[in-house]
Amino acid sequence: MPVTLPAGIEVKTEHGLLTVKGGKGSLSVPLPSGVAVRVEAGQAWIDVDNSTAGPAIGGTMRAHLSNMVHGIGKTFEKRLALVGVGYRAQAQGKKLNLSLGFSHPVEFVVPEGIQIDTPSQTEIVVKGADRHMVGQVAANIRRFRPPEPYKGKGVRYVDEHVVMKEAKKK
Repeated sequence: MPVTLPAGIEVKTEHGLLTVKGGKGSLSVPLPSGVAVRVEAGQAWIDVDNSTAGPAIGGTMRAHLSNMVHGIGKTFEKRLALVGVGYRAQAQGKKLNLSLGFSHPVEFVVPEGIQIDTPSQTEIVVKGADRHMVGQVAANIRRFRPPEPYKGKGVRYVDEHVVMKEAKKK
């Protein structure tokens, strides 16, 4: 299947790298041997050789290319919610300050290419062009205090369902 390229986005392959450039920056991923990319009439095609891993790596590279084109055109985002009394988040430049019930505040340094917004004290929005990086940053923030199963307190994804356990009975 081809990947449709919107106007203003160009795809190049140089020195074993697949690069997608557009208005919001550029993303690169290593191109495995036996995989070639051709661009025709506003569509990018992934061509693979007929080795044993050819079709599998071709599908993976097509997914990477599609995600890079989508990320350069629009941005990916993950939303996190803080559930718990006194749990707060505040974005200050390239740092995210978290108050998660510990005896000390947690400070998270935002990596390059990622933008973090806090629309409210209990909401965190992670945005960026690289889908993998956005998901990894959201997972790293969630790892500070994952939701616990008895009261549900912690950092969770907005669409996440936490299965609650029943408390011990006498």
